Amino acid sequence: MQPLSWTRRRLLLTAGALPFALRGAAGSEAACRNQSLDDAPPVDAAEALERLKAGNQRFVEGRMQHPHEAADWRKSLIKAQTPFATVLCCSDSRVPAELVFDEGLGDLFVVRVAGNIVDDDVAGSIQYGVLHLKIPLLVVLGHEGCGAVSATLEAIDGAPKEPRYIEELVDLIKPGLKDLDPKLKGDERLAAAAQANVRWSMRRLLDMTGVLPTPDAKRFRLAGGVYEMETGRVRFTD
Repeated sequence: MQPLSWTRRRLLLTAGALPFALRGAAGSEAACRNQSLDDAPPVDAAEALERLKAGNQRFVEGRMQHPHEAADWRKSLIKAQTPFATVLCCSDSRVPAELVFDEGLGDLFVVRVAGNIVDDDVAGSIQYGVLHLKIPLLVVLGHEGCGAVSATLEAIDGAPKEPRYIEELVDLIKPGLKDLDPKLKGDERLAAAAQANVRWSMRRLLDMTGVLPTPDAKRFRLAGGVYEMETGRVRFTD
């Protein structure tokens, strides 16, 4: 058995070295957060979509990289931004696009509004991203259990009107749900409605003159997706 004094010396040395080890680990982590798996920006819309899918897969599997969060990276964005995708998504606190796709500062141009609806303000934000930021990809992201879609279904079923501004939101969603299968009930109906609402928002954007360029596989692409609450997976519908 070693003398007590020797044991104490070893403990003191170990304790003294620990802060340096922790700082080194923290520094390595910070350096990693300046990078993504492929720090080069996507070259076209197809590659941008694949990067979102890869990030969502990491999120689903619980192996997020959390790229582009460090102070040095934040400072590099002071004068300009070059996001590679626009995401129109719901305001729901459970579906933050940057986390869902495991991206960081400056990577995504996110427009959040209840029910991922399209009105003039939303269209203006998206048009800005297309024209001025040259973003090649737009994803309309709905989600399971959407409260705005649920409120719209209740309105269709004859529920009392919501307050004015919620009612206006509901009125924007209603047309996209008119072709739902009347045989659907409960959660199955709500899931179908969420997907139909994504398609409806996509259609509205395409019908608004000048908001989007003509979609093609490389220069610009419009895609839709539905976020699965239980799994965290984005089920792309396009």
